[in-house]
Order: sequence, then C-alpha cells, then structure tokens
Amino acid sequence: MPPDVEHSYVDDRMLIPRYQVRQFLSTVVFTVVALCALFVVVDVIERLDKFIDHRVGIVDIGRFYVAYLPFMLQLVIPVATLLAALFSVGRLSATNELTAMRAAGASPLRLLAPYVVIGCLLSGGQLYFNGWVVPRASSERLMLERTLLQEGAGGSLFNLYFRDVPTRTVFIEYYDKDRSVARNVRIEEFGSVAEPRLHWRMEAPSMSWDQEQACWTAPEAWRRSWQEPGGRMTLTRLDSATMPFSIRQEDIQRLQRGVEELDLDEMKSYIATMQAGGRDVRALLIEYYAKWAFPFANVIVVLIAVPFAGVRRKGGIAIHIAVAMVLAFAYIVCSEIAKAVGLSTDLPPAAVGWSANVVFALIAVAGLGRR
Repeated sequence: MPPDVEHSYVDDRMLIPRYQVRQFLSTVVFTVVALCALFVVVDVIERLDKFIDHRVGIVDIGRFYVAYLPFMLQLVIPVATLLAALFSVGRLSATNELTAMRAAGASPLRLLAPYVVIGCLLSGGQLYFNGWVVPRASSERLMLERTLLQEGAGGSLFNLYFRDVPTRTVFIEYYDKDRSVARNVRIEEFGSVAEPRLHWRMEAPSMSWDQEQACWTAPEAWRRSWQEPGGRMTLTRLDSATMPFSIRQEDIQRLQRGVEELDLDEMKSYIATMQAGGRDVRALLIEYYAKWAFPFANVIVVLIAVPFAGVRRKGGIAIHIAVAMVLAFAYIVCSEIAKAVGLSTDLPPAAVGWSANVVFALIAVAGLGRR
C-alpha cells in the first residue's frame, strides 16, 4: 500500500473515534459548567443573609466561591461523565449515526473504546484532584468562612484531648496555632492498657514548640509520681522541661482539621497517629479507601451508560435523565450502606471502601455481556 494511501486509511480509522471524543468531551464540559452554576446559585441563596449581615463584598464572595469550586467539581464530574455518556451516545443512536458506524464495520468494542479511554483519563485526573487539590481548597474555603463570616475558632484551638501512645494521654486547654504555644497542659501516664493505673502526671502552665530540637518545651512544669496504688505521691518541680510526648506541632493542627481538609498523604499520617494512640480508626480507614475509590466511578458509569444509551428507547432525553438520577442515587445509597455495614462487621476497610465500585462494576460487566 502506498504511503499516502496508508496515511489516508489511518486517518479514516481515527475519524469516528475523534468524532465520538469531541461530542463526549463537549457534553462533559457543558454539563460540568451547568451543574456548577446551579450549585453556586443554590448556595448563594442559602448564604445570602449571612453575606449581608457580615457585609461581605462582591470580591470576597468571588474569592469564597473560587475556593468552593473544587469541592463542587469533585461531586459533579462523575455525574457529568454519566450524563455525557448517555446524551452523546443517545444522540448518535437517535440520529442513526451509531447504526451507520456499525454498518461501516465498527465493532461494539471499538465504539466503546474511546469512551473508556476518556473515562480512565478522567478517573486518573480526578484521583489527583480529589486527593490533593480539593483538600487545599477546602482549607482555604474554611479559612474564608472564619474570616468573612466569623465561623469557627480562627487561629486558636480549645480543649484538645488525645493519646500519644495507648498508655499516655495529653490534654491542652488552649493552643495558638499561629504562635505554636499551648496553655495549661496535662500529661498522664498509665501502667498498661490491660490494667491502667496512673503512674505519673506532668502539668505545665505553658509550652512551646522548639523548632531546632523538634520537641515541646515548658519553662516550668510539675511532675507527680505514684509508686503504687494509694501510695505516697512525689512532687517534683522541673525547669526548662522537655515535654514527654511525640506529637509534633503540625500533628496537633492536623488532629483538629476535618477529614475534608486532609490530602490522602496527610490522612494516612493522621490515621497512623490516631492508631498509635490506641484510637479506633476503622471509620477513618473506610473513608480513606472510599476516597481512593470514588474517582474510578467515571470509568464505571461509562461502562454502564454507553451500552444502555446505544439502544434507541422511547422517552429520549427524559429517560436518560431518569437513568442518570437513579444510578447516581443508587451509587450513593450503596456506598453509605456499605460504610454502615463495614463499621459493624470485621470486613477489611479496603473492601468496604471499594465495595460500591465493585458492585457497579459487576453491573457494568453484566450489561456488556448482554450486548
């Protein structure tokens, strides 16, 4: 085959996939913009009285919703992917273009392939976006809520209580995040988890983080020790004491941040910190694995929607919207039921977090098997 004829043949083979991808991506973009605009309008209506009461300007409102946008996107992208697959393939079927493509020799798998590739790319991009970009934007949004709407505690934290290790508890009455200074600190050490008995208690009016030594230090502290239950107490005054717990300043700040503000690396470290302190972290582990699983819903909804929309049905766009709503609602319900069941069983947290994806992937495979 001459080179120019071979080149023309390759271009002809790519003509249909390019047409499919162009229609699919244009529908995804339109749907994302429409859903985000609807999201913003509804949220503005709900917050309008707060904006007016706190005299928040247009520029600050704009900053707030720019920081809010990533949170919206992580929710609407899978829905937009689902709607785009239904609408774009449904349009090809309604105009008989899909029939013409099949008549030209395109197999069902070849027609499905461009959508699956785009779904995989969207899943990979959303995994990074949800895991690392959204948490940073959420922190910015919550900071703006504190400064513009006076919601939250600002740069201070109160009444912090956590375990450093299973036998050691730490209580901090007040912590200034900006200055890394704590007030009224109490540390208690118990003998063992099986037979907890207070061995000693250390109290300090204040402590601060020593960046060079990477430890907490107190100008003065008092240590109370007990040799045996009900025995004599020994009181010791300590000057320039190093506080005996390993949690760093950034860990304290992370402990008080919501899960939505932690990227996947920080969340893993946070769970490890909680686990080292003897806390039950099963719910956090399930949420962690669910965060990994959610972006891959883009591929799954494509595998479900494309074969469904490829068959012409009465109802047109209405049936596609209804299917999208049912699938989105079913995925959420399945995910929440799995989390509830997972908390009350001994199933591995990873299996629970990925269970909704597994169920819908099986539905997708079953649907493909019938085509």
